[in-house]
Amino acid sequence: MNHTVQQLLLAALVVLPLLGSAAALLPAPPGLRGRGPDQAVLRHGVTVTAVVLAAAIALAAGFDHDHPARMQAQTDIGWIPALDIRIHLGVDGVSLPLLVLTALLTFLSALYAYFNRPAGPSPRAFVALLLLLESGTLASFAVLDLMLFFLAFEMVLIPMYFLINRWGSGERERAAWRFILYTLLGSVVMLLGLLLVGLKGGTFDMVALATDKGSGLSHTTQLTAALAIIVGLAVKAPMWPLHSWLPDAHTAAPTVGSVLLAGVLLKMGTYGLVRIVLPMTPGAAHTYAPYLAAFAVVGIIYGSLACLALALPSPTTTLNGGFAPFERSGAKGDLKRLIAYSSVGHMGFVLLGIATLTPTGVNGALFANIAHGLITGLLFFLVGALKDRSGTTDLDQLAGTGGAALYGRAPRLGGLLAFGAVASLGLPGLAGFWGEMLAMFGAFDPADGLSRPAYLTYMALAGFGTLLTAAYMLIVVRRVCMGDHPIEPRVGTEPERPALADVHGHEFAAWSPLVVLTVLAGLWPAALLGLTDPAVQQLLAGGNR
Repeated sequence: MNHTVQQLLLAALVVLPLLGSAAALLPAPPGLRGRGPDQAVLRHGVTVTAVVLAAAIALAAGFDHDHPARMQAQTDIGWIPALDIRIHLGVDGVSLPLLVLTALLTFLSALYAYFNRPAGPSPRAFVALLLLLESGTLASFAVLDLMLFFLAFEMVLIPMYFLINRWGSGERERAAWRFILYTLLGSVVMLLGLLLVGLKGGTFDMVALATDKGSGLSHTTQLTAALAIIVGLAVKAPMWPLHSWLPDAHTAAPTVGSVLLAGVLLKMGTYGLVRIVLPMTPGAAHTYAPYLAAFAVVGIIYGSLACLALALPSPTTTLNGGFAPFERSGAKGDLKRLIAYSSVGHMGFVLLGIATLTPTGVNGALFANIAHGLITGLLFFLVGALKDRSGTTDLDQLAGTGGAALYGRAPRLGGLLAFGAVASLGLPGLAGFWGEMLAMFGAFDPADGLSRPAYLTYMALAGFGTLLTAAYMLIVVRRVCMGDHPIEPRVGTEPERPALADVHGHEFAAWSPLVVLTVLAGLWPAALLGLTDPAVQQLLAGGNR
């Protein structure tokens, strides 16, 4: 593809959602209002995100797959000469899959919202915020200037805050405040590290800094800057123990907010580690890698145990000859909360792969990033649909008498939930398997200078985490799809279950791409690894294997 066309496509990915966000706030032309202004603005969101997705696919089709390590579609324009800050855009094998994933999930979210209007204020603001969120996320993966990366990184916070606070449910205000406070505090610390790298390195250009491989930074400067950057990125990743904002945010967020938060926003943290920390501060990365791996493994075990606790039935007591759960407090036993905690565990595998400092581990981390976005996005879509139908996401209610029992009442919805669960637990042949396996392979033989016994321990603990993941996911499938059975049911007393709608046409359209891509990535991992591996080799200076 012509270089100018590539430049225009990459610029369009960032600019079109921003322009679409502004246009969403304007009155719709009379001929485009349809059944009303609300429908018109929701259709506007679908149209803009569809155009952005088409641009992302065209960019991927025109990408030079023979040279994925080379930065392509570059635009480099001076912006603030006094600080040497430039509008520098580009894409390589590391960022291209994330750009396509972001465009896809945002389009599917807009399509889902068109048919399932979020409960809350006018859709006009909802669509504007959704498109602003897409623009900031795409910019984070496309910019090649440290200051622009920081601005794009921060750009997503305000729209996500309002999506949770205005269109969420439950304790949405508290969840929104925790989200923005944690991420803002982390961003302030990260900014100090980015400034230190740019000022001491003599430039904010990410390509130049990666090429220098920290040669212009003393070891002390690398340690200080990398620590600040890692802390800021770890909040977004999220890494234990900086994860505590995540379950509340997911539990309170609307369906599309949860899909985008898990599917793409968490990836900004791990992408920053690969793009900034590993190549620009290699000495500090080697120093901090064992600690990062330790925190990652704790997150895997902690997240899995939290999910297992949420998946199991609550303590029960006899009620009228049967069994009924005690009343739960807060969001305990909430299915959305369970999937949020599962993200802590799955992103732990991503962090473990990065912490091995090997091409095998980092490639596994990037693969797991994409797999998690596809699978967890699908799961949050399914849980949102389940809540719309049953009015709850409480597992005890979904599993109890009169609960979901999806296999019998909505078999296609139950089948999709089972598919998402087995994909999430890492079943071979599906996308979730390869990233976690490669991350553990990387831990089996870490980079030179890292303690192999320590990493073998981390690998064993991560393997135990996969068993815990299988346990809680299978429990969820059994309880939601089949239901809990009372030990001593009273004949003739079971209430009649109301009808439960199965998968609608628009839901099938929104979910089927995620299912297909999860299967394709599982059966043909070379398609993604062939993109990332040369770029990872270059970022790691060729690696050591």
